[in-house]
Amino acid sequence: MQNPFQVYHPLITAILGTIRTRLLPSQYILIGGTVTTPLELIVVGSAVFGFATSIPVLAYEIYKFVDPAIKASEKQSVYPFVAAFSILFMVGASFAFFVLLPFIFYFSIPFFQAVGISTFIFADQFYNLVFFVIVLSGFAFTIPVFFVLLVKLHVLGTKMLTKNRKYVWASLLVLTAIASPDGGPLADVALFVPIIILLEGAIWYAKRYEKGRAENEVTTVPLEATCNFCGGDMDPGGVFCGRCGKARI
Repeated sequence: MQNPFQVYHPLITAILGTIRTRLLPSQYILIGGTVTTPLELIVVGSAVFGFATSIPVLAYEIYKFVDPAIKASEKQSVYPFVAAFSILFMVGASFAFFVLLPFIFYFSIPFFQAVGISTFIFADQFYNLVFFVIVLSGFAFTIPVFFVLLVKLHVLGTKMLTKNRKYVWASLLVLTAIASPDGGPLADVALFVPIIILLEGAIWYAKRYEKGRAENEVTTVPLEATCNFCGGDMDPGGVFCGRCGKARI
């Protein structure tokens, strides 16, 4: 009862220990602010890493949410979307863990020394910052995937983004500043540059898709005015049935 983890060590405790060893400089000392801090860290850490491992399922559910409005010929892109979303999220999380977070912690040390404050930090604040930056950085890297998906669904066009590129870049800079707190402008730029590179690559890919779609575009046959599922009347220019709500495509 004095040491219940002497025989069995939960996986999350090993992960938390690796995070502390890898990211925390030797100048910092972690302290527990409350009696329940260790238990809170185990619960929150388990939730965060459980969410991270379920990213492919999340990507699949997002795609299936918009599936009724997608043409049958476009449904084959579900697996590339799930794969790209998962890979880019992991790349963004790895970038935050190996590049962004170490920079944030080392960047903060001189300010402690400048104001004469000891580098004692609460353990929950340290790990919450790590989880926050990793998750937001992972999602920031998936922005190009959603842009390409919206282009494929005819919701957005590349021209709208290229015409307003400066506003998009400014918005992304604000988002990267939110995703990398306490890291200063250099950390913001370190996260901003790869996201812009990915976004410009997504624009280039989406333009190729639009060009290929325009070349292969043929005269469409007018859609039937009767729902194939329930037999209800439909607007010739509509997509969803007013009776059963299913898509006609």
